[in-house]
Amino acid sequence: MRRRVLVGGVPIGDGAPIVVQSMTNTDTSDVAATVAQIRALRRVGCEIVRVAVRDETAVAALPTILEQIDVPLVADIHFDHRLALGAIAAGVDKLRLNPGNIREAAEIARVAEAALEAGIPIRVGANGGSLDADALAACEGSVATAMVESALREIRILERHGMDQIVVSLKGTDVLTTVGANRMIAEEVDYPLHIGVTEAGLPFDGSIRSAAGLGILLFEGLGDTIRVSLAGDPLIEVRAAYALLRSLGLRDYGIDLIVCPTCGRTRIDLVGIAEAVREGAAEIVEPVKVALMGCEVNGPGEVAVAEVGLVGGRHTGVVYVDGVPTTSALPEDRLADAVLREIRGVAARKAEGGDADG
Repeated sequence: MRRRVLVGGVPIGDGAPIVVQSMTNTDTSDVAATVAQIRALRRVGCEIVRVAVRDETAVAALPTILEQIDVPLVADIHFDHRLALGAIAAGVDKLRLNPGNIREAAEIARVAEAALEAGIPIRVGANGGSLDADALAACEGSVATAMVESALREIRILERHGMDQIVVSLKGTDVLTTVGANRMIAEEVDYPLHIGVTEAGLPFDGSIRSAAGLGILLFEGLGDTIRVSLAGDPLIEVRAAYALLRSLGLRDYGIDLIVCPTCGRTRIDLVGIAEAVREGAAEIVEPVKVALMGCEVNGPGEVAVAEVGLVGGRHTGVVYVDGVPTTSALPEDRLADAVLREIRGVAARKAEGGDADG
């Protein structure tokens, strides 16, 4: 069991639900754009948000951003430890330090002392692409080993200065390197692990790469908080993270959308209906299992075990709740709205009863 760390009241480790994170891709000094994106991430279930703090203008923006959001904020720091000190003074909930480019023991010590005084944790985040050249050479070119050694060096400095509220992440673009590094660090420390495959790619390829790497680690019980790193809209990262966690039975959050792959028997635009349902239900946080089926072969069996279902016919479909039809055959252009209406009804009843995983 990993020890527990609190990030703005959100628990990580020690049996807490695996926490979903993302990172803004706005210029942090643009307060309006950054706040808007953080709020959008929060609406789709993001539980911790990280922002890039690349200069003093970003540091100066942090207090105003913090006033306008209700999700823990992490300051992502590289190269200059003074930015970390500024972010702490601004009131962030957590720091991320890169041991590949902040290596001076005295500088790390100053950050540790300031973070201790502020009562915030530090994530030691080693990336395969930003390792110190000397560390990589000392490990004979093994990226996984170099990430472990780089992180351990910084962890030991933090510990010497009393810091024990630490989260560790070791991320590479290669799945097997990332898996190997996390297995190794898990043997060395009991701090919570933030896992991810960094720079995984565009949404389709990146989601597959991330699912491969994170799925292995999560199945092995490694990982207390995750980010699915995808190029583009960070909201997709959050949706992908929950889909992955749902598939492993680790979180029950939002709609679990089951859609048949379609074949020649499908006579409705099932993909278009499914996309409309997914977008329309994107901000529903209560867990609702939804099965959208194109025909009568597997349809009746799937909707019987779903909370909301659809079985398609010839340019029509019937909507179900808990296996019971709630409509007659509806025309195709009304099906998405009818399914969404039932999803919202189920979600509202669950919200009243407090059934959501959160």
